[in-house]
Amino acid sequence: MSEASPAAVQALRDAMTRLMEGRPKATDGKMTKENLYREAGVSRATMNRATVVMAEWDAYLDQHGRRTVGESRRDAEITELQRKLKAKTQECTQLQQKLEAAATVIGALHHDNEAMREHIASRGGTVVSLDSRRGATD
Repeated sequence: MSEASPAAVQALRDAMTRLMEGRPKATDGKMTKENLYREAGVSRATMNRATVVMAEWDAYLDQHGRRTVGESRRDAEITELQRKLKAKTQECTQLQQKLEAAATVIGALHHDNEAMREHIASRGGTVVSLDSRRGATD
């Protein structure tokens, strides 16, 4: 079996670079041998004769996997968005807990205020509103 021509080897290397960089011209960009030979514009048999290029292809896939650059970027972005969502969800949970605690305190203070007003009124006292005095000091 003869080795692939230098032109075919170069076409395969160029196609491999485009696929690795996520900028295919003739395929969907997935890291498959079918896409490699189609991207290069050569036959599968010609690709298989380019043993050096095929060894480089296999070594690259062994090291980097079959994900394209775009897929890796997408996955990294998804991971970052999931991290941010988790942090915001925790923040919302903490704020909800603080809001519920504040509502409980406000309710208790309102109840105490009403009880104190009733107590003062039952002894004949008068409760003076602070609203009129607040405006004078502002």
